[in-house]
Amino acid sequence: MIGILVILGISWGLLYFFEKENLLALGFFPPSKRLTQFVLGFAFTCLLNLLCLFIETNVKAIEWASNPLFREQLIVDSLWYHLKSTLTEDLVFRGALLYLLMERVGVKVAILFSAIAFGVYHWFSYGVLGNLIPMIYVFIATGLMGYVWAVAFARSKSILLGLGLHLGWNFVSQLFSRGPLGEVLYIESSSQALSELNNLIYLSITGIAVPLITLAFIHFYIGKGEEQDRAAVGVNP
Repeated sequence: MIGILVILGISWGLLYFFEKENLLALGFFPPSKRLTQFVLGFAFTCLLNLLCLFIETNVKAIEWASNPLFREQLIVDSLWYHLKSTLTEDLVFRGALLYLLMERVGVKVAILFSAIAFGVYHWFSYGVLGNLIPMIYVFIATGLMGYVWAVAFARSKSILLGLGLHLGWNFVSQLFSRGPLGEVLYIESSSQALSELNNLIYLSITGIAVPLITLAFIHFYIGKGEEQDRAAVGVNP
């Protein structure tokens, strides 16, 4: 939490120094609208990740076993851990710096810069630096998702939609023991190994399909919200 408070302090300083703004520029108001965006984003990627896990389970003939050491506190701990980690990442890559870049160099360039930085960051967080093929895959996969989260910020004018999307994906992955906290709810007990080529094809399809589906959701959801806002004030589209 101290790290988050430090990032918030730095963010406030940057926003005030360069734009005479405060943290509200990151889109925390109106609270009801932002909370709705966060919850819907969270629910969407939870369901999307479950769909991907269902497909992977069938493609790779995965068998899942319940974690014999599971206790309810593990879910609470997982949610809290990933809330802190995703909030930290979003404040750094989709917070004040992205807002300032959008103001100074334009939305498209700012989003691209954010996506590239997010992809490079995961070389270090995933520990793949120096291994060319994993570096390429991690950069593309996480960079595309970083692009989507940044688009969520730009379209919604808030950090909270992207945060919900980010958190939902990471949280479900952790429930299936695919995260930094180790085993939680389910454990992969066995699976059928794919050939190197088929595995690369599968990873490429999912790595591109997931960001595209999420991007479509953002455009649809924000577009509907804009139509409703215009209707509420009696403005024709």
